[in-house]
Amino acid sequence: MMSRSYSNLFELASGDAPLPLSGFSRGAKKLSRVATVPGILSELDDEGFSSDAPSSVTQERMIIVGNQLPLRVNKRPDGSWVFSWDEDSLLLQLRDGLGEDVEIMYVGCLREDIDPKDQDDVAQHLLENFKCVPAFIPPELFSKFYHGFCKQHLWPLFHYMLPLSPELGGRFDRSLWQAYVSVNKIFADKVMEVISPDDDFVWVHDYHLMVLPTFLRKRFNRVKLGFFLHSPFPSSEIYRTLPIRDELLRALLNSDLIGFHTFDYARHFLSCCSRMLGLSYQSKRGYIGLEYYGRTVSIKILPVGIHLKQLRNVLDLSETESKVAELRDQFRGRTVLLGVDDMDIFKGISLKLLAFENLLTQHPEKRGKVVLVQIANPARGRGRDVLEVQSETHTTRERINRKFGREGYVPVILIDNPLQLYERIAYYVISECCLVTAVRDGMNLIPYEYIICRQGNAKLDETLGLNPSFPKKSMLVVSEFIGCSPSLSGAIRVNPWNIDAVAEAMDSALVVAEAEKQMRHEKHYRYVSTHDVAYWARSFWQDLERSCRDHVRRRCWGIGFGLGFRVVALDPNFRKLSVEHIVSAYKRTKKRAILLDYDGTLAAQNSISTSPSSEVIGIVNSLCRDPKNVVFIVSGKDRITLTEWFSSCDKLGVAAEHGYLLRENKDAEWETCVAVPDFYWKQIAEPVMKLYTETTDGSTIETKESGLVWNYQYADPDFGSCQAKELLDHLESVLANEPVTVKSGQNIVEVKSQGINKGIVADRLLTTMKDRGMIPDFVLCIGDDRSDEDMFEAITRATAGPSLSPVAEVFACTVGRKPSKARYFLEDPTEILRMLQGLASVSEHHSLKNISKGFQKVVIE
Repeated sequence: MMSRSYSNLFELASGDAPLPLSGFSRGAKKLSRVATVPGILSELDDEGFSSDAPSSVTQERMIIVGNQLPLRVNKRPDGSWVFSWDEDSLLLQLRDGLGEDVEIMYVGCLREDIDPKDQDDVAQHLLENFKCVPAFIPPELFSKFYHGFCKQHLWPLFHYMLPLSPELGGRFDRSLWQAYVSVNKIFADKVMEVISPDDDFVWVHDYHLMVLPTFLRKRFNRVKLGFFLHSPFPSSEIYRTLPIRDELLRALLNSDLIGFHTFDYARHFLSCCSRMLGLSYQSKRGYIGLEYYGRTVSIKILPVGIHLKQLRNVLDLSETESKVAELRDQFRGRTVLLGVDDMDIFKGISLKLLAFENLLTQHPEKRGKVVLVQIANPARGRGRDVLEVQSETHTTRERINRKFGREGYVPVILIDNPLQLYERIAYYVISECCLVTAVRDGMNLIPYEYIICRQGNAKLDETLGLNPSFPKKSMLVVSEFIGCSPSLSGAIRVNPWNIDAVAEAMDSALVVAEAEKQMRHEKHYRYVSTHDVAYWARSFWQDLERSCRDHVRRRCWGIGFGLGFRVVALDPNFRKLSVEHIVSAYKRTKKRAILLDYDGTLAAQNSISTSPSSEVIGIVNSLCRDPKNVVFIVSGKDRITLTEWFSSCDKLGVAAEHGYLLRENKDAEWETCVAVPDFYWKQIAEPVMKLYTETTDGSTIETKESGLVWNYQYADPDFGSCQAKELLDHLESVLANEPVTVKSGQNIVEVKSQGINKGIVADRLLTTMKDRGMIPDFVLCIGDDRSDEDMFEAITRATAGPSLSPVAEVFACTVGRKPSKARYFLEDPTEILRMLQGLASVSEHHSLKNISKGFQKVVIE
């Protein structure tokens, strides 16, 4: 029997579980890992226990996780439970897009509270008959989770409602947040009971489960995990007010693929990641990706569709035909405008009624001819705001009907009792125009349903007296602030807050020529009928498979605590540099080349003091005094700054401006590594940079001998990034025929002469040592950013050439765990200095030993 608690997995793993689980051996085959290795696994999870043998499983499986299972629940008089599929549930409908060869399991809550003594039996029944795993949440905890944190905090905030006062959305309550995390953990435990992490895909839905990805990623570092947000994602100015903003962002980034309905929602998410976590995104071949600790988190933008088969089946029902006939007679001679909304504060029902009142006021000829039917579905939440919306809606309806109504004519018909689906569809069929004026909504599929229903069928055409050969027609008035708006290019878009404009849009929809109504309908119908829920699910599934393709070949580490946990994914050959290993190699070798970047390597990138510390100077001097070493600092700084900083290092070689200028020691002259005949192009580039500096507050221009750098580190991140892209395009355009390279980097746009990079310093150093009969048998190269990759590439290339000893020990090391051409990494400048201090100590020890031997020789003589 399926266990209700995570601890009971020990029983399942031991083989004492009842037989019905045998049908789910895919999930059970990994349970021993859960049972025998308690706690959080990071490296163990990926190295000690993962099998490299191919899976014996041939059928793919998707575990779909949502707040509620796609089931209807009814209780018989005898107290037993009856379960059936909920055909209206999106989680059930998306099965059509995954294919028959994909096994689907569901994890979620039930709509009814199940007595604890019945939970085991219910769980077993649902698993065997529906492949559903119920998460039983205690009622008090569920209330705090759903009605508390989800509906009082996340839902209002994601719909742009700030808790400026206790009446306007709930103030942040730490206990509700803890309940939210606890419920997400329960969901995670349920997924862990059935998942086969090497084979299964997990698809998590909506804002109720935003921290679930962290719990799953912490347990299974390579889990194939997608998340889709069905609500809006607010702009960074709104989202940043959330006290647990970083925790939610980092939790979502533990997914492999994050889906949004519109580009606006995705753009807001990316902006929040940039402003709050310092992450930048890239678009490659049409895919948007965020680099997050070596993992690429893909961003998917695709609005969900409707279930065409279900709607068409209901359109074919005799009940639908009868209801259409009834409504045809009821509204004969009148034009019906239709609104279908939930009774909540964001659907804008009262604004719609006010606009309709305005229409009847400004166009008296429409009185008695136009009717607004408003279907108000029961609110999903509860609280004073829902009561206020209900009261305002009823009051406005009554006022309009008193003002404009007369015998046989009721201007506004409000239907606030639940309707059967066929009844709602009948209203779609007879309505001339559908009005969706929500002030904020994640997607809203009402317009899609309306379009399909207006297409109708032969029976309904006959009922309405329409010629089946004639093109169908429909009109839509939709809010700018709903997710489906961008996909409905033929709709009349309105700002729902502008009541006059909405009233004018209603009038326009009524007077549009028949041919144009037909053209708009045809355009919408073509889109809606091809972009249904199956298309949406299939597209997400394909992108999730693509996003997880590299999981097997990556090495993973789990780092961080609590909800700050994340996984670092790296190439299998990329590993942390062992101090003992490099010190051992250092001791064995006789001719050593050492190349060190400065910013971000020997000094922290954002340090207040940029000059080298006494510790750095001491270590560098110790390395330079060793006659076996040739040491170079390779930096992007100018030569004046570097000369001043390292004035006390007599034997240190310095390369400035990424290798354009170089000197071998303090007494040597500066020389250029690349011959540049002229820098006339600066006269072209500098005025362009000045133009962007004047319009971008916080940006500066750094003038170097070899180039120009536009820095926007202290500018607004979004605006600075936008300006940088424009500047990059502008410079590439005006300098297209000049011998220069235009590059963007971390908060910079740089223009420099062609051929200048740090790699030429590495090549020159190794060649010079070879020419002097000092072929290196030890090379250490350390850097932290993109410019240092040229050095790593140069020394890697040199291993196959004559510049290095055939037995040379080569250490290319980057700072931080991130994708790199280097083979090794160390976490930060502190670890770099600790390692260099170890090498310096070896050199000092040999120096003292040699002095001691010389002294003994003198005494003996």
